[in-house]
Amino acid sequence: MNDFPWLSVLIALPLVGAVLLSVIPRERETLVKRFALGVSLVVAVLAGVMAAGFDADGARFQYDEKYWWIKEFGVHWAVGVDGVALVLILLSVILVPLVMLASWTEADRSGGVDVPAKRSVKTYFALLLSLEAAMIGVFAATDVFLFYVFFEAMLIPVYFIIGYYGGAQRSYAAVKFLLYSLLGGLLMLVAVIWLYPLSSKPVAEGGVGHGTFMFDELSKMNLDPTTAKWLFLGFFIAFAIKAPMVPVHTWLPDAAQQSPPGALVLIVGVLDKVGTYGMLRFCLELFPGASKWATPAVLALAVVSIIYGAVLAIGQVDLKRLIAYTSVSHFGFIVLGIFAMTSQGQSGATLYMVNHGFSTGALFLIIGFMIVRRRSAKISDYGGVQKAAPVLAGTFLVAGLSGLSLPGLSTFVSEFLVIVGTFDRYKWAGALAVSGVVLAAIYILWMYQRTMGGPKAPAVEGMKDLNAREKWAVAPILAIIIAMGVFPQPVLNVINPSVKETLVRVDKHDPAPDITGNVAENGARP
Repeated sequence: MNDFPWLSVLIALPLVGAVLLSVIPRERETLVKRFALGVSLVVAVLAGVMAAGFDADGARFQYDEKYWWIKEFGVHWAVGVDGVALVLILLSVILVPLVMLASWTEADRSGGVDVPAKRSVKTYFALLLSLEAAMIGVFAATDVFLFYVFFEAMLIPVYFIIGYYGGAQRSYAAVKFLLYSLLGGLLMLVAVIWLYPLSSKPVAEGGVGHGTFMFDELSKMNLDPTTAKWLFLGFFIAFAIKAPMVPVHTWLPDAAQQSPPGALVLIVGVLDKVGTYGMLRFCLELFPGASKWATPAVLALAVVSIIYGAVLAIGQVDLKRLIAYTSVSHFGFIVLGIFAMTSQGQSGATLYMVNHGFSTGALFLIIGFMIVRRRSAKISDYGGVQKAAPVLAGTFLVAGLSGLSLPGLSTFVSEFLVIVGTFDRYKWAGALAVSGVVLAAIYILWMYQRTMGGPKAPAVEGMKDLNAREKWAVAPILAIIIAMGVFPQPVLNVINPSVKETLVRVDKHDPAPDITGNVAENGARP
């Protein structure tokens, strides 16, 4: 199976599909939707076949492809996946067809609230396919320059989706998203270019003997500590903006409020994961010394994100902004697990990326269904929905309970691993992070009570329950949430070897308790 260019095909198929959509007449909207959905399903099936052949106990990076792209500058078309990249690619290819199915009747409209003007269905689905290609590419790239290209390429379809298909303030939200992302991308570009001459130093001086952007070769360099810190900051700030972390998170609530609900699933469910994936992959492994140096500050920012995002979520009156702020809190947990530098913390953080994508994706899909019916995202415009649409309310409850990490649902496992892994090395951070669990129960349950419980609001009278298409869109996500909550071990078996390799490269080992309960660093007993 390794002889077949799986990853190149997975990246190319959505792009080819987007191009072929252009030859379909604009008025053939049903054909456009079916073709785009068919392409995304083929991509999902191929990704599943590739994943089935992945050997968790084999080489770290599998399905490797490496071809010269810009030979004069040492740039390769180089792709490959380890366990972490594989599960994030699977997250992406599963969500895309479900988003298309959920957006079947609303792709020609705005963000679903304020601007009901007709929009091009063909362009919308072409943008979704283009975004899928960029998402697969960014997780598969093993050349740092190629990673940067995909990192920036994702901005293009997202910008047009928000700016053309969003709500009344779509232009403001799209430009704000673009400016924040471009700032982070510019800083990372400087750091990426800086790496090239450093890598061209002779091996005896800590380089690799020739200029390169290949991840494996760059990770072997011995950088000057001061240089490594500056390079770390260039990458980290870009990833913190994408993640998003406090204080560079403010683009997300505006983008969430103005985005079409379906596309928002991909923005918050997948695109934001590029930030935390980049921290785990590039910050820790390319700059291990600088990562240790920055760990106290990063942990403090992660804790602030957990608490700040949760508190602001409680006070929101707009459903989409509320879930956006919950994501700020959840990403704080992910970053906390990554920089705890323990196998439990990093395995939990990686699993959290996947689980958050599904739980938040389900919430945004269901909120989208509500907005279609009520033409409003304001919490005050709902009430008693469970009496009018019990299936909608039930799916909303399951997705919400997953968001607050109820035992038995997927997010609980990842959050538990993050907190335990953090307590092993940084008890102060773990103790403060627990407050986020309590706050999550408040914002989720209060949101459900105000929208689904209580007396039936007049505007909710006659609200239709989920139809067959909408059930097919959300049911697979809920099934995954339950399955991964009950039996997450198969996913952890894929993730754990890559996490252990990351810890080895950072020269960190899990603390080992002695008989008195004290913990010794690097696994050695005192």
